[in-house]
Amino acid sequence: MPLPIEDYALIGDCHTAALVGRNGSIDWLCLPRFDSGACFAALLGSPEHGRWLIAPCDGLRQVRRRYRDGTLILETDFDTEEGVVRVIDLMPLSDERWDVVRIVEGLRGRVRMQMELVIRFDYGSVVPWVRKTDGTLLATGGPDTLELHTRVSTRGEHMKTMAGFEVAAGERIPFVLNYRPSHEPAQAPADGEQALRDTERRWLEWSERCIDQGRWHTQVLRSLITLKALTYEPTGGIVAAPTTSLPEQPGGVRNWDYRYCWLRDSTFTLNALLLAGYSAEAFAWQDWLLRAVAGSPADMQILYSVTGERRIDETELTWLPGYLGAAPVRVGNEAARQFQLDVYGEVMDTLHLARADGQTPRPHAWQIQRALLSFLETHWRDPDEGIWEVRGPRRQFTHSKVMAWVAFDRAVKDAERYSLQGPVDAWRRTRDSIHAQVCEQGFNVRRNSFVQHYGSAELDASLLLIPLVGFLPPEDLRVRTTIEAIQRELQVGGLVLRYQTASGVDELPPGEGVFLPCSFWLADCLALTGRREEAVALFEQLLALRNDLGLLSEELDPRTHRMLGNFPQALTHMALVNTARVLSLPQRNIEETSKKGERPASAASTS
Repeated sequence: MPLPIEDYALIGDCHTAALVGRNGSIDWLCLPRFDSGACFAALLGSPEHGRWLIAPCDGLRQVRRRYRDGTLILETDFDTEEGVVRVIDLMPLSDERWDVVRIVEGLRGRVRMQMELVIRFDYGSVVPWVRKTDGTLLATGGPDTLELHTRVSTRGEHMKTMAGFEVAAGERIPFVLNYRPSHEPAQAPADGEQALRDTERRWLEWSERCIDQGRWHTQVLRSLITLKALTYEPTGGIVAAPTTSLPEQPGGVRNWDYRYCWLRDSTFTLNALLLAGYSAEAFAWQDWLLRAVAGSPADMQILYSVTGERRIDETELTWLPGYLGAAPVRVGNEAARQFQLDVYGEVMDTLHLARADGQTPRPHAWQIQRALLSFLETHWRDPDEGIWEVRGPRRQFTHSKVMAWVAFDRAVKDAERYSLQGPVDAWRRTRDSIHAQVCEQGFNVRRNSFVQHYGSAELDASLLLIPLVGFLPPEDLRVRTTIEAIQRELQVGGLVLRYQTASGVDELPPGEGVFLPCSFWLADCLALTGRREEAVALFEQLLALRNDLGLLSEELDPRTHRMLGNFPQALTHMALVNTARVLSLPQRNIEETSKKGERPASAASTS
């Protein structure tokens, strides 16, 4: 049975990532990249679907774990009746090979240990052919091969690789698991201790580039390291999460594959990176974005693979029972076929932010932007599936229209500020038309609030972005009453639901958790409207929800306080970085930024 989501840690090499349980078991790993098939899929089933356990045999009294400061190197200390042993887990940063390194270190006494390696390629469905060659264990299944290098003697048992060994105080025993395509020759085994030293050095060098020295520097840096770990280094793409099908409701069907790059996250991503001084990563993300959206604007998707691939067909893996029975398990994401207006605004806002920060986009960027605007001019009135990718009929979602306004607003500003050519007067007219329509049809006078979609009476947490993107100033009474309505009706235990899932907006069963990014957006809105003490209190409440390693998922069960959804979630960590920045600014700076119609945390507006 998999552990609670919050009991997992993340390790990664900026190509893929693994989840390591508090019990010493790696229960999730896809190789060679985030969206490849998993060779360890116990997270979505049982140990029989693949895992790698290294832990004491018995007598466990306490487990303590931490990341080494400024790194993604995990240390887990097992306190047993026989003594204390540490397992150090890491994935070396390399563009030439894929390794998982686990070093067992004796700290006190002499501890009996067990290793259980269950390799199941293709999400637990393929049992490999396992053999030993010159002391190296090789497991091959079709296109994939894993090699285990260790001095510990191993044995095969019931389609598993097992080992028992002892570690004494001061002793260190490395295990190195290497992946390679099965048609390629074997590589020389990595030196585990050297890999540890090199990996720590590289992470520390990266962390030292962080320019954020605010009140929440430690928490911000941990979120930034997490975002870096979710980056696919060859292209600069950042996945929404390294997992698929961790449920948004316990035992439910809201199980989605998040191992892809969402355009919706683009502005939040760029903002977080620029705020912390990671301009190279910001530019790489911007380049990924431009490559991904190149082509006909009518064909623009809301999400792409880490390399920009468009075909992301959704299928169900019927042999996996799902996390604690939450089925179906899905790979691929059907939302890639949806029409969502808001992503046009996000792309325009991202490139606007890049220009404002001095990160001049590629010369062809403006041509792409003009093509997107030309398409949007004739389609902004269309209904869409909206920010939450509802699996139901298309509607006139208020947030979607607001982001269409953002697209034209940023185009006008960029043309004026940077002497870029285009039909600026026509863009102004379209911007004004969208604004008027949203204020007339997206605001429910009887509710005294903006609503989820035209003609409805339902609230939606995406409406919190209205002042954050500059659609209306924070002092506007409609903004304030909308914030108050969301607090009154969508807050549960101080945290925010996306919307009432029982409202019928989608065709899935109701009952998901509170959505953590929306809760950070509420903190931003509170700060923006002068309610700083409330904003800080909410932010501190959110920080307290992180697990012991500083990681956050997408959602939280407000009854049990257990994490829900894919983990760790990039958008949640982006929101943390951005909110920390907002709350670190003097109130006058926040107010000045909002008057310019910019996002309040933008690096350009606070430099």
